[in-house]
Amino acid sequence: MTTTIDCDSCVVRGLACHDCVVTVLLGPPPELTIDDDERRALDVLAAGGLVPPLRLVEPVSGPVVESA
Repeated sequence: MTTTIDCDSCVVRGLACHDCVVTVLLGPPPELTIDDDERRALDVLAAGGLVPPLRLVEPVSGPVVESA
């Protein structure tokens, strides 16, 4: 399994870029794919205070509400 990090679709882009591991390590890329092992490694590094955590927030679709 892989995670695709697309900074263009991140909901907190601009607000959290300065404290995101992607920006710290690579600068803001247009898209980045990391696998589960790499994601866990980044989480361990962040937990140890060596890098900031991944701040990616992906939008979710809400419930469909019909008007009266």
